[in-house]
Amino acid sequence: MNIIERIEIELEAIEKKENLTILLAVESGSRAWGFASPDSDYDVRFLYLRPREYYLRLDKRSDVCEYMLDELLDINGWDFDKTLRLLHSSNPTLFEWMSSPIVYRKHPCFDELMSDAKEYFISRSGLYHYQRMAEGNYREFLKSDMVKLKKYFYVLRPILACRHILSDGTPPPMLFSELVETQMEVSLIPDITELLMLKEKTSELGLAPRCDRINEYIEESFMHLKTEIEKQPSQPKGSWEKLNAVFLQALDKVSEK
Repeated sequence: MNIIERIEIELEAIEKKENLTILLAVESGSRAWGFASPDSDYDVRFLYLRPREYYLRLDKRSDVCEYMLDELLDINGWDFDKTLRLLHSSNPTLFEWMSSPIVYRKHPCFDELMSDAKEYFISRSGLYHYQRMAEGNYREFLKSDMVKLKKYFYVLRPILACRHILSDGTPPPMLFSELVETQMEVSLIPDITELLMLKEKTSELGLAPRCDRINEYIEESFMHLKTEIEKQPSQPKGSWEKLNAVFLQALDKVSEK
């Protein structure tokens, strides 16, 4: 059994055990970003809907499902009501899941339900999210002489994601290669290509000498992004009414099966 077959079996088992319907199941993390190591695990993320009566309970209930099955396979998901609340808040992780290039499962009605999702994207929310991610990883992992190779990509990708948001005002693409093509300084692309080739052969915990040229680019980017982010105007959040309608529509469509 290959890993894709195993993922499908596990998703089916979760649906039966939890009495839910998976609307979307995708790969997240380094495999979806396009810079996996040979020993990278699989981070499967899914959005799900339960039967209508589940949402009419008075007692508190969980709105997540988490299954850390082993060192290779990590599966967890969000209830669709949680998903729509996070969409209203312009949650950047949700936008990433919806644009993942590796899709394991998609319900026939999902694209119709989420056709207006990008209307809820708020640039400032995305910019602050990726800025914090980049700066945090840089401070913790990339200032010593020997660094964790994978952390370069956990800094560079969010920097390029910020640059994409500033230039396009839309959620950034998931694939690192697309961000490099449109947002990276041309003079640094050979360095990035070399890093990628090295990471493809290096374990998740592998170390490599710090690359000063890339570190300089990162620090210059932080200064530039800080200035540009402060200029961004506030944006109003989208309509709750539309999301309420989407939720009810989902309950109707899924119950038809």
